[in-house]
Amino acid sequence: MFDYDLEHILSYTVTLDAPEVVGPVPGGVRANFYTTGGEVNGPKLQGKVRPVGGDWLTLRTDGVAILDVRATLEVGEGALVDVAFTGVGDLGVDGYERFLGGELPPTVALRVAPRFLTAHPDFVWLNRLQCLGIGEVDSENSRVGWDVYAVH
Repeated sequence: MFDYDLEHILSYTVTLDAPEVVGPVPGGVRANFYTTGGEVNGPKLQGKVRPVGGDWLTLRTDGVAILDVRATLEVGEGALVDVAFTGVGDLGVDGYERFLGGELPPTVALRVAPRFLTAHPDFVWLNRLQCLGIGEVDSENSRVGWDVYAVH
């Protein structure tokens, strides 16, 4: 077994617009959730999530959502940090049918693998990280919260 440590680097929340449902596609149903903004807080990063980006989600017929997320963080004195990740969310065995009927569960647990890119000299250390993220969707309030940990 390999030694590793997890370091909490940030938490963030975003608000989302109503989903743009593309509809049934090969492999599931496609829905795009666009970010309207948010906040970044953590021991190493504070700032905001800019109102760009979103989640280009594919919900499989087994109720598992495949996430494809992009966001821009603005931290420190205006440094821009690109964050991209993939991961999964489980809407339950009947999640696909319920989503097609316009229904989302009140909460959905999310597990992701974020990566960061920036050119700002104060934050280039982010470019070297592989992270794990644990999040949850609050469907009723159109919010998503994340805790992000660097794997060392």
